[in-house]
Parts: sequence; structure tokens; C-alpha cells
Amino acid sequence: MAPRVAPPMRVLPLALAAAIFSGVTAIFIYLSGLSSYGSARLSEVDLEALAALQGRFSKCVDANGLGLKAVSGKDYCRVVIQYPSNTVSKWTDPETGKVEGLSFEFNLCEAVASWEQVRNSTTVLTKEYIDALPNGWEEYAWRRINKGILLNKCQNRTLCMEKLSLVLPETSPYVPRQFGRCAVVGNSGDLLKTKFGDEIDSYDVVFRENGAPIQNYTEYVGTKSTFRLLNRGSAKALDKVVELDETKKEVLIIKTTIHDIMNRMIRELPITNPVYLMLGTSSSFGSSAKGTGLKALEFALSICDSVDMYGFTVDPGYKEWTRYFSEARKGHTPLHGRAYYQMMECLGLVKIHSPMRGDPGRVVKWLPTKDIIEAARVASEKLLRRPGAGSDELLGTCTRIKKREKGKAPNRSGLRDAAVKHLEYMKGATRYPLERRAGGGYLCMINDR
Repeated sequence: MAPRVAPPMRVLPLALAAAIFSGVTAIFIYLSGLSSYGSARLSEVDLEALAALQGRFSKCVDANGLGLKAVSGKDYCRVVIQYPSNTVSKWTDPETGKVEGLSFEFNLCEAVASWEQVRNSTTVLTKEYIDALPNGWEEYAWRRINKGILLNKCQNRTLCMEKLSLVLPETSPYVPRQFGRCAVVGNSGDLLKTKFGDEIDSYDVVFRENGAPIQNYTEYVGTKSTFRLLNRGSAKALDKVVELDETKKEVLIIKTTIHDIMNRMIRELPITNPVYLMLGTSSSFGSSAKGTGLKALEFALSICDSVDMYGFTVDPGYKEWTRYFSEARKGHTPLHGRAYYQMMECLGLVKIHSPMRGDPGRVVKWLPTKDIIEAARVASEKLLRRPGAGSDELLGTCTRIKKREKGKAPNRSGLRDAAVKHLEYMKGATRYPLERRAGGGYLCMINDR
């Protein structure tokens, strides 16, 4: 007896049912992944924005990452950046003994929401910010800034303010979009492979890091230096740091805590350099790219229209961090860092310059459009339940603004004028043209939303 065959008319419904089941399963997987963020209600437009960001981002990494590949993760937010399987990692975690891996997962939703917040916030710590915090001077200032035993947890506010007077302005001297084209110069040894000096000097503002010298390396790193980001170790050697810039006009931004000994050093040194503390984003960016380099990019993104980066060891072949002025140093994760910086470029935050990307006119292919980034930012804030999520008026979520008198508009232009006057006040600080930018910019502190 011949085997029984299903009627032809039943094949189509079965195939259709299978397709529908497959589609529903895919949607369920994505929504299940998103459910880990809570019960945030996203519209179809929000989901389309996140899907568009993830798609463009993956194509951007594939096209510009010099061998890196981006693979979609378990939901619209996750993406995994992978190295070629033949990549050799020499970095070993000193605590666990594990060798650095070849794939790294990133959360695009958190990245977009956090970095867009950075671009619309101020990152220099101010008296205004501490005043607005509950028990700010008694707790925050003592724990985060000055741990001197004689300060008695800053219960004596006058003493605290006196101790911090040189590094704590009333309001931030640097506000969003204050400067135009900015270059952040890292300390990587790859700078010696390309003579970027003249190119770096063409920017409106140049950021440098810690003890990186200029003399004897000008054809590779340029001569201009507007800001210098310092970690605690470098800040304790201010007398040597100020000698690195012949003009003695660099603005020094300290990215960590400051202590009594440092305050005394600032007072005793015959310097005219302005010195400020950087509040920053605390741990928003995790450990993906540690060090002063990421903080320099963060500060630059908070005050510049566009940011280009040089000297960050982002080309294939590097197996450890090197410095252009000294021997290699351990402690960083070069593969993880390179992947993170590639993520930043493919989110439109920075443009990478390196020996293998030496063409200043290089176009970053498949870069997400500004409309996609903005729509994804709105969706991401909803997903992450950020205060004021999805609002077009970012000022509405700022504690600084809420504490102002009702009906009184924030005086943004006044802050811009104050910032420019501050630079002019420092003797000769306007040697380089620092263009005052018109337009947007918000008064939120970076941890205020």
C-alpha cells in the first residue's frame, strides 16, 4: 500500500504557521531581552529606532574596524564586537591570570543614553553642584574631594571652601558646544609612525594627558595644548607638569580626588594655570576603556562640537599599551580598549586617526545618522528609565534648573560669557583662537539627571 501523502492544500497553511511562529519567537526573544531593563513601554517607533541603530552600527564596525566584526546580541541593545580568530593577546589580568578575550559585548542603549548626556552636560565640579546636594558639603565634598582629617567631614563649610577655592568655581567655566573642532591626543607609541603634528595644531582646542611631553616630539604630536587631563599621580607632581608646556597656560583638569597636600602645592607653586576638578560620569562606562584617555574624551565631548582622537593604539597588531615617550606599560586591556573606541566612532562620538587611518579626509562609512541617534537616545532613556526620559527639553530634568526661581529662564549666555572672560583673565590664555559657540548647551551636571 502506497504511503499516505498530505493534501497539497495543507502545505501552505503549515508553512505559514511555521513562519508566523518563527517571527513571533524572534520578537519574543528580543522583548525578553529588553525585559531585563524593567517594564518600560516602548512604541513601535522606539523599537524601530533601536533596530536601525544596531543595524547601522554593525555595518559601520565591519566597514571601519580594520578586521573587527559586530554581531547583534540577544536584544536590540546588545552587540558583540569580535576580533579575528588569529588575533594574539598578550595581556593577562594580574588578579585572575586570565588572558584577554577576543570578543566583547557592549550595550548600545546605555552607551547612547550616557554619551548623549555627556554631550549636554557640564563636567567640571562646582560650588553650585555641591550646594544643591543633600548634605553636600558634609558628605559629598569630604568623601569625593578632600579627605584631610582636620576638615571634620567638611562640617566647617568655610574651611572646606577655603581649601578648595583654587579648584572649585561657583559655576562651570566650560559649557556644552563652547568650542568647535577639538583634538584629544593620547600617549600611544603609534604616534611616532605618522607625523600628525601640523594636523593636530590645526584644531581649535587640543587636549593632552598626564606627563606627555611636547618638546622633541612636535612633528608627531604638535605644539598646541589647551587642556591637560591629570590623574592623581600626575596632579601631585604639578611642578613638573607645568613645565611640559612652554606657554604655562594649559588648563589643568584633575580627574580624581584632591587632598590637602595638593592644595598646598597649588598655592605654593608660582603658576598661572587654572586648575579644576572633573566630576565626570562615575562608573557609567564601566571598565571597557580605563584610564585618563577616556576621561579626556569625556571632557572634550562635553564642551566641543566635534572630537577627533590621536594616539590611542587602535590599529591591528598592538598587543600591549605603548607610550611615545617611554617604555611600554602594563595595566590596560588593549583589545577591549580598541573595541570600545571603535564603538565610540560608530556612534558618531569621535573620529579616529591612526597610522592606518591617516587620511584626514577619511569618511566613516555606515555612520548612523543624527536622526537615528536622536531617536535611539529617546528610546534608550525610556528603556533605562532615566529621569525625564524621551523629553525634548533636557533642561527640565536638571536639579540646577528646578532650583531656580519659577519663571526665570536659565542664563546660558551669561555662563558662556563668564567662560570666555575666565580664559581672557588668565594672562595670555587667548593665544589660540577659542571660538565661543552659539546655540545649544545645557546646565546639568553630569551626575545630575
